[in-house]
Formats: sequence, C-alpha cells, structure tokens
Amino acid sequence: MALCSWLYLPLWMCATLAAPLNSLRGYISPPSVTIKNGTLEGIHSGEYGQDFFLGIPFAQPPVGSLRFRVPQPINTSWTSTYSAKQYSAACIGYGSDEWPYSSLSEDCLYLNVIRPSGYEDQKLPVAYWIHGGGLTEGSSIDQRYNMSFIVKKSVEIGKPIIGVSVNYRLSMWGFITGDEVVKTGNTNLGFRDQRLGMHWIRENIEAFGGDPKQVTIFGESAGGLSVGMHLTAYGGRDDELFRGAIMQSGNPINYGTFEYNRDNFLNTSTQLGCGKATSKLDCLRAIPFDTLNNWINSTAGMNLRWSPIIDGDLIQRKTSVQLQSGDFVHVPIIDGANSDEGTAFGPAGVNTTQDFTKLLENAPQPVTLTSSQATKALLAYPTNITDGAVPTNEPPSFVSPKGAMSRRSDAYYGDVTMIAPRRKTCQTWASFSIPAYCYRFNTIPHGIPTYIGATHFQEVAFVFDNTMGLGYGYPGVSENPFEGKPQSYLDLAATMSAAWVSFVHDGAPGVYWPKYEGEVGRNWVFDANVAGLGYAEMDDWRKEGIDLINTWNEEVFMR
Repeated sequence: MALCSWLYLPLWMCATLAAPLNSLRGYISPPSVTIKNGTLEGIHSGEYGQDFFLGIPFAQPPVGSLRFRVPQPINTSWTSTYSAKQYSAACIGYGSDEWPYSSLSEDCLYLNVIRPSGYEDQKLPVAYWIHGGGLTEGSSIDQRYNMSFIVKKSVEIGKPIIGVSVNYRLSMWGFITGDEVVKTGNTNLGFRDQRLGMHWIRENIEAFGGDPKQVTIFGESAGGLSVGMHLTAYGGRDDELFRGAIMQSGNPINYGTFEYNRDNFLNTSTQLGCGKATSKLDCLRAIPFDTLNNWINSTAGMNLRWSPIIDGDLIQRKTSVQLQSGDFVHVPIIDGANSDEGTAFGPAGVNTTQDFTKLLENAPQPVTLTSSQATKALLAYPTNITDGAVPTNEPPSFVSPKGAMSRRSDAYYGDVTMIAPRRKTCQTWASFSIPAYCYRFNTIPHGIPTYIGATHFQEVAFVFDNTMGLGYGYPGVSENPFEGKPQSYLDLAATMSAAWVSFVHDGAPGVYWPKYEGEVGRNWVFDANVAGLGYAEMDDWRKEGIDLINTWNEEVFMR
C-alpha cells in the first residue's frame, strides 16, 4: 500500500497489490466509451473482471474566474481519446485524510466509474459514493473507498451494479460564506459539485452500461449529510437524479448551526489584501493559489469555520421543518449510525458533573444550552448510562483516558450529532409510508480500544467489503480493521456489502431487515459477535435523551 500511494497508482493496481506487476501482460485491449464530450479510454482488470475509468472531468476546472463559483458543466468536446487510466488529484483539504496522497489541486472536479466487464450493453443500477471528512478533507481517490470489492460482490450475488465516486470542493474552497457570496448565488459549492456529478451521470452513464433511472446516492459522515442535503435540496424538489439514498452516520437533519459568521469573509478579505476591493470575491479569485492555500492552512485561517448555510436556494429553510411538512425527495433510504458515535465527537477531560455542565452551557458546538436545558440533559444522561452502548469490557475500576464521566458526555454528543437525527429521519420516513431501513453498527474493529467502542467511521470497511484493509495503516489512519479478527468479521463485511448492493439493485437490502414502521420502529443491528451476525431491535434505547434532543429541534437547534 505504501508503494501504491507513493506511485499514485490507480485503483485497479491498488486492488491487486498481491499480484506481481508483470500480471499486466494478461490485460486485453483497453475498454473505451463515447460520452457527450468525446471518447474515454480506461483500463481492464482481468483479475477482477472489471473496467475502470478514472479521473473523468465532470465540470470545468474551478480555477481563475471560476474559483468560488457555482460549478460549470464542460462545454467543449475532446478531439482525441481522453485517457481515463489514473485518478485525478484530490481536492484541497486539510486533515489526515490527505496525508497519504501527494497530489492535491484546486483543479479537482473529477469522478471515477467502476463497472463489471461484460455488461456494457445492459442498464445496470448505479451506486454514487460521496465521501466524508467533515467537508474539510477526504476525496474519491482515498483507497478506503475502493469500489472494486463492492462491485465484485454485486456480481457474486447476481446483482451487478456500477460504482461511481466523486470529488467535491472542501473547506473555504467549497463552502465560502459571506454576503457577497450569497448575493451572487455562489453558496454551498461543494454540494453543488456533487449535484453536477449526478447530472453528469444522468447524461452519460448509459454509455458505460448504467441506467440513469436507477441511481442510488450514498455517503458516510459529511457524505451522509450531503446525501441528506440532496434529499431536501431546492425545497425538496425531485429532479429525478436518484431513486434511493443511503446515509451512514449523516442525515438531512443536522443539530448544529448552518448560519454563517459574516465576519469570516470580511476578515479573510482584509488579511489577504482584498478589504477595499469593490468585489472582494473577485479579488480573492485573483490571489495566487499558493498564497490562498497557505493562508487557509495557517493558524488564522484554520480558526475560521466554513460550513453550509441556509441560502434560500439549494438549502431553502430548516431541513427539519421541511421533513415535517414532507418537502423532501420521497425515495427509499437506508439510514444508520454506530453504537458509540460520541467517542469520536465528545470532548476529553470530562471527569465530573461540573465538567459536563460547563460543556453543555459554554461549548459552541453543536449548540450552547441554557441552565434549564442543561439540567434536563443531565437528568436524561445520568452517570450510569449504558443503554444502547457497547459494553467497554473493562474492569469496574477502569477509568477512560477521556475522563471518568466521558461515557455520559459521549452518549450525549453522539446522540446530538448522529443518533437522534437518524432516529428522527427514520420516524419521518415511516410517517409518510416511505420505505426506510435503519441500522445500528455494533462491532469494534481491530485497532480500536474497547473504551472507544463501535465509534464513527468503523462500518465503512465492512460496507465496501474491504477486508484487505486498503487505505489503512498510514499515519493518522487506523490499522486494517480485520487484522487478527475471526471469520465472523469477514462474514459481516460480506453481509453488509451484499445488503448495500441489494438496496442499490432492488430498492431493499434483504428480507431479514425490517422496514422502519411507526413512531418506534425496528433497526437491524450489525454485530460480528452474535449468531447470525445481527438481529432486529426496537429503536427505543436511550429514549429519554434522544426524545429530549428531538423535541428541542425548534427550541434549541438552528436546524
């Protein structure tokens, strides 16, 4: 894997690292397709029985005058064959997800298409992956999101699909805010990038053997949030870009704030010499890339938060309100979260009730509570809380390095950020009689301490059936999730990836997984340590706290 990253090799070679490089001699002639803008030539993998078309542009490069602007469709045709044989650069991001990859660029609006060979003349369902990373890091070139394995699984179970993964702009590049930004309609650019990619699929995927009417969008964390934003985009308008949606630890409801700090744009403009410009936005567009990138990555730049906003256009109003009134795209969903999401989001150093109270009343994220609200939260999240959480398997005297009361605070922060919105979303779908399949991931992979539990992101390797652990083991990235684990972990990966494939192919994940029905529906729990690898449960655990959070929807939370 280190060799793969160093050489910046394409996905097909990353997926066959165990094979000698001279296995290339077994390749047949490169596959090609003709799309709206010309002919693409990709790579065929005989070992995986797949064709790869990597680094396909779906928008004009967002550079120069197109920086900080709504993505523009490609308006030219290629006069010669376009080589789609290696990944593009990743979008500029700031975090450990970028560390293994040396090629980062402002010119990054590209996607990848992975298809099983031999289905070129059919219309296969399509899975469109949107990566996570807090809208500040990550990319479709991340090897952890290698589509080879899940596409291979689709063929094995007789439900072949095509996989597509997309890049989108991040941080200030993708979510710049400010009054001038709003007035010129250049808000929420990262979401608009993702959506333009969906329009590209509708226009071009048939050339690859895909069906533009059978697209499922899916994502994790910020990718799951992104999926939720497309379900509610433009007031819930259905542009028929997708027929199903999967949200892993992300939802159309986000209990935090999408309101922007107007001073961010003004302070940034001033510090970069644009404070007196007639159009500060145009001035920022003219700044050399290295100057702007270094400033964003500086102490001053990293202190600013660039995030989605309610712009009256793509995000028209509080999405929680939209859901209540039915203003969302009415398609089947899979929606889930992990048992211990909060160990990734809850702060460290929570040793006493006073520590927890101080956080509730003073921490800006996700929200600040009043004294009365904090008292209610403390009652709903008592010192002995364990409901719905994975046991730590530690001795009674064990104290978490995060703090003596971190399990209490982590439960709250996990519920606010992921689990309460997930439950509310499932309840909403059920209230409108739209199929919703909801889950709880309850398995601790290799490399994760038991006191951390089944925390954020840990289901991803299972969904992608990435039992080789591609993309893991780099600095800042956890170890291979399956290393040293029993066969049940591999079996769970096969089960989860097959469920996701079945949903993409059929609109349902499998007969064992119940639809969410009523105010208290049932989840499917994925657990590698129980017979059958899972079970159905009533979705009423930690009910008091989650009900409180969801009741606060209008009173406390911005969204």
